[in-house]
Amino acid sequence: MSRQEVTFTSGTDTCAAWLYPARNAVPDGSSPLIVMAHGLTGTRRDRLGAFAERFSEQGIAAVVFDHRGFGDSTGEPDHVDPALQLDDWRAAIAFARTLPGIDADRIATFGSSLGGGNALAAAAEDPAIRAAISQVPFLDRESQAYRSAPSVQAEIQAAAAGGGHLPAVGQPHEAAFINAPGAEAGWRHVVAIGEDSRWRNRASAGWLLTGYSPIRHAGTLHCPWLACVAEDDNVALPEPAIAAAERAPKGELRTYPGVNHFDIYDGPEHEAVVADEL
Repeated sequence: MSRQEVTFTSGTDTCAAWLYPARNAVPDGSSPLIVMAHGLTGTRRDRLGAFAERFSEQGIAAVVFDHRGFGDSTGEPDHVDPALQLDDWRAAIAFARTLPGIDADRIATFGSSLGGGNALAAAAEDPAIRAAISQVPFLDRESQAYRSAPSVQAEIQAAAAGGGHLPAVGQPHEAAFINAPGAEAGWRHVVAIGEDSRWRNRASAGWLLTGYSPIRHAGTLHCPWLACVAEDDNVALPEPAIAAAERAPKGELRTYPGVNHFDIYDGPEHEAVVADEL
């Protein structure tokens, strides 16, 4: 698959991205495009290309980008701020609309995990976005996060209050953003099958105090929204996401029995999710 290294500006920083042209695009025509990003500390190299390639093969171009501070983008390393990440989404969408051969009126958003929440929020504020996809979506910290032991939760909250950093993934007894049973092994598998991953197991904790909750946009979302929910997800608990998709005016829900948060990046689970997204 032919793809191009591209960049765009977000704030004073530069976001790195891959542009996947639409295969078999109509000569002198214009193609739809999907803007894609990962969640939390994930980067484009961590198996997002496997999804973008499939869109490209079906005539849908894709821009797959790294948030500022992560992957190949510039910015303060390992700094997570949902408001700044949403700025990155705005910049990515604006950039996509300027690309030659792209239909600026047929742009969609796509995100994994926390990126699924960002994809929902980005679509909700932009009436020209035509569709959104959130896979294994993390949409609300209060209702969806795995609850570790009180002592571990206290350590996490202390890091957030003190402006510190935490590991992105860890074991259930460790203070980490993702510490549900089996989750660390699941994510490290995704990184291992990625493309020369630049992932770092570190992120700022202050965003936990922001009240992250893009789930609030579900009930008024103007465009079609596909939520791909893993029924055995213990990282982003499925029930709130299912309810959100069901109340979205143009919501479309797909659930996957026996599938956990990180199972969708390869194997038959990946094929099932991609088929629904296409």
